[in-house]
Amino acid sequence: MDLKSNHASPVLTETSPINKSRRGLRANLLPCSAPSAAVSPLYLTIPRKKNGILDDVRSAAWVDAMKSSSPPPKMITKDITNDVEAAEADVADQIWMQKYPSALLFFEKFANSAKGKRIVLFLDYDGTLSPIVENPDCAFMSESMRAAVEEAAKCFPTAIISGRSRDKVFEFVGLTELYYAGSHGMDIMGPVGSSSDDHPNSIRSTDKQGKEVNLFQPASGFLTTIGKVCASLVEATEEIEGVTVENNKFCVSVHYRNVDHKDWKEVAARVNGILKEYPHLRLTHGRKVLEVRPVIDWDKGKAVMFLLESLGLSKCEDVLPIYIGDDRTDEDAFKVLREGNRGYGILVSSVPKESSADYSLRDPSEVMEFLNSLVLWKESSTL
Repeated sequence: MDLKSNHASPVLTETSPINKSRRGLRANLLPCSAPSAAVSPLYLTIPRKKNGILDDVRSAAWVDAMKSSSPPPKMITKDITNDVEAAEADVADQIWMQKYPSALLFFEKFANSAKGKRIVLFLDYDGTLSPIVENPDCAFMSESMRAAVEEAAKCFPTAIISGRSRDKVFEFVGLTELYYAGSHGMDIMGPVGSSSDDHPNSIRSTDKQGKEVNLFQPASGFLTTIGKVCASLVEATEEIEGVTVENNKFCVSVHYRNVDHKDWKEVAARVNGILKEYPHLRLTHGRKVLEVRPVIDWDKGKAVMFLLESLGLSKCEDVLPIYIGDDRTDEDAFKVLREGNRGYGILVSSVPKESSADYSLRDPSEVMEFLNSLVLWKESSTL
């Protein structure tokens, strides 16, 4: 079946050679919340004790998590004379590549497994479609990447699921052919006319083009609280040079990419000082970012399942979802797709690290090449 005429109308609002060397430090992932195919958000409560010692312990743990979530790359250069160390790095790299083979080098194998399937694409934004940059407000995607995403969306139902606010992601991408989910899937604008329309926290709305859409916001009750916490975090961290606090509507991101390493502990302590007053909020870690989110049973994995349901594809055996992402928050989506062999997760990383993904890509340039390869494969398969 031709996918170009099969999926619902979208809503809303340079290729580089493959580098065979992918050496780096292994980063252990923190436990992710268990994914579920259900789409009913369950509100959770985490008890917090107002205890100075406990606060210090928690802050220290956050600093450790900040370090582990932002490991420095291990540079192997021609100056290294220790042959044993170089050999060990090569072996570790080869083992990692066997576990997470390149989606480009093994594209033919990937394509064979996708024959007869209707592909649905899910894409993270930062670090996947755009490079990680010092200033998060300048994480622009290239025009060639935009063209690649646009062509892919013409062939396959495509959605971007980001920790950014939905409006900001749309501002960066600027394509109306896509579906957009912001705030780690807590702000989804999807198609109407499906069973998901009747889900709690779903309302009929219109996008910026005047099209009727289904707006799903499972954390809508936290909107006022998130605004207050964001203002408090701005005030609490304004004296720490390099900190950037970003309001992503249903979550708050505290970026410490430009903060001196010696000040990370202070960042963690001040975030802890604010967060301990809000028992219904929790902290997650990304690549040099602390993210304050509502304590609800919702994540990117559940957002994937919700969008598949909205598209009427969640129970179709001939559907192959593909999720491409680079951060630990994307692991929830990888796990959902791995369960029951629903689809494939592709990790974007230039250094070895544990993941629930099936394949890997090195950086956004390889993501772009992969998307272009998918389009060419689709076009050739329909001739």
